[in-house]
Amino acid sequence: MAKVQVRESGVPLFSEEELNEVSGVKLVDEYVEVTCGCTSHRYGDAVGRLRVFANGYLEISCECTPGCTEDKLTPSAFEKHSGRETARKWKNNIWVIINGEKVPLYKTVLLKYYNQVSKAANGSQHGRACHRDEFVRCSRCNKERRFRLRTKEECRIHHDAIADTNWKCSDLTYDKITCDNEEERASRRVYRGCPRSPTCKGCTSCVCFGCDICRFSDCSCQTCTDFTSNAKA
Repeated sequence: MAKVQVRESGVPLFSEEELNEVSGVKLVDEYVEVTCGCTSHRYGDAVGRLRVFANGYLEISCECTPGCTEDKLTPSAFEKHSGRETARKWKNNIWVIINGEKVPLYKTVLLKYYNQVSKAANGSQHGRACHRDEFVRCSRCNKERRFRLRTKEECRIHHDAIADTNWKCSDLTYDKITCDNEEERASRRVYRGCPRSPTCKGCTSCVCFGCDICRFSDCSCQTCTDFTSNAKA
């Protein structure tokens, strides 16, 4: 098996030993591609091709049916497309085949670069700006709800929520909040998770103007489209 090279540095993404027993490996200069899937109790296995890029970006081309045209999906989007009943846990629900067994992504080496970028975005002094907590107002009760933006999955949940003019408390399924729940006190809302100061109102340490964590190639909004176009330029 030939070694895959990082596009710029020339350092192998993964060693031969790390990929030796992984099913469907395809080696490309810019990424590693492997067979992946997500299982729904209702619809069964949805199979796809996971691409792992050196910058930590993950992309899935779905092959659930011969006529499926879903391509360049984020892991969370693929998980949702597969019909997985317990969505929002794609690291657990999306699997690859190793030694003939389905193994959750979080147990594999394939998330190595994704996790490195996530840590950098979460306030690492050696990484890019982190993403502080943000709030979205419910269209029904008018209460503000906190969104943590520590991972790409959490950023996507927030991204979709602010784009939805009818977003409501019950849509925040991972916290099981309804309109009956009290809004956070104003004194608590000022704490936003900035690594410099928890009460920071916005600075270069906690405000990100676009990165691979908070922009999405499968989203058609102008913000994501512009970022994707500029990244490829």
